[in-house]
Amino acid sequence: MSDEDNKKRERVQLKNVRISFPSLSKRENFEGKEGKYAATFLIPKDNVKLKKKLDRMIQEAISRSKVEKVKKSNICLKDGDESEYEGYPDNWSIKATNKNRPKVYDRSREEVDVEDIDDLILPGYRVNAVIDFWVQDNKFGKKVNANLLGVQFCKKDEVLGNAAPDVSDDFEEQDDEDEDDDI
Repeated sequence: MSDEDNKKRERVQLKNVRISFPSLSKRENFEGKEGKYAATFLIPKDNVKLKKKLDRMIQEAISRSKVEKVKKSNICLKDGDESEYEGYPDNWSIKATNKNRPKVYDRSREEVDVEDIDDLILPGYRVNAVIDFWVQDNKFGKKVNANLLGVQFCKKDEVLGNAAPDVSDDFEEQDDEDEDDDI
């Protein structure tokens, strides 16, 4: 994909969406193979305006490519009602990836250090994300993929899946003089 191709592609910001399966600090690992940086974003089905924009952008990406048709099952925008994952029903889901680590920002638009990303953004939290679409046509098939360009933390929400819950309120603050006390 050339720089010229990247310049032609329209970007879209997904605002205040829930994030699922975030791999923002390190690449996904599937069956021992290192993949890409990735995240899935959950868009409420009542956000009809954004869904129409995404559909239009996907069709434009297909039109710009030399691919005549892409099967619905090979388009990255999916119906969350057809997923078994927690939090997906009543949403559209869109998985976006990048071979390069996308920039991650906090609420005040400060870039987050890579070692702090996993503490700031948990599955289910609300984020803003910037993506664009591209068409794949190779030995792995004809697909419309989303390119993950950046993520901004918005706010905490109910954690999805098997992420460790925040239990910090379950502990008491310890004094330094208590260090040597026996249990």
